[in-house]
Amino acid sequence: MWSKLMDQFAAFYKQGRYSEAAVVAEKALKAAEDEFGSNHANVLYSLLELGGINRILGEYAKAESIFKHALTISEKNLGHSHPEVAKILNNLGGLYMENYKYAEAEAILRRALLIREKTLGPDHPDLAQSLINLGRVCGELGKYADAEPLLKRGIAIDEKRFGKDHPEVALDLENLAQSYEYQQKYTEAEALLRRALSRL
Repeated sequence: MWSKLMDQFAAFYKQGRYSEAAVVAEKALKAAEDEFGSNHANVLYSLLELGGINRILGEYAKAESIFKHALTISEKNLGHSHPEVAKILNNLGGLYMENYKYAEAEAILRRALLIREKTLGPDHPDLAQSLINLGRVCGELGKYADAEPLLKRGIAIDEKRFGKDHPEVALDLENLAQSYEYQQKYTEAEALLRRALSRL
């Protein structure tokens, strides 16, 4: 039952039928809990999908509650320093960013970054994601001395992974340019934006 519901969820999601996907995701979560028990990996997977679809739908309070539930299960099953825990923390931090809750996002994303630095290699793409996200938040909070090195580290990893001309790198450069704009470093910002545009 759970597997069939997840297939149905995936089909609705790919079609952009997000409200219908959310209904199916709720059913899939209940099915996973009934079939596998409340702490099973499939329950965790269902929670992450349900939280993600609610985030897309703008149901932020619901998504936050779901992600926190997923975090509790993940920490119980895997410990507090597992990469899967960092993944959920990153989702939660992203949710706070979208709601302009930058102080909350910073605390969550710093924890995610610490876990990934300890458990993943120095060039891992998930580490780049954490660096860029935390750098963006620090920029929004006016912590430019923190933001710049974080963003530059993230850019370096993505350049190594994708190559310097990849659109993902262009987005990273735009984030750093925005940080420079906040500091009124317009010459540096313009140079980065020109580099970014040449890659899009």
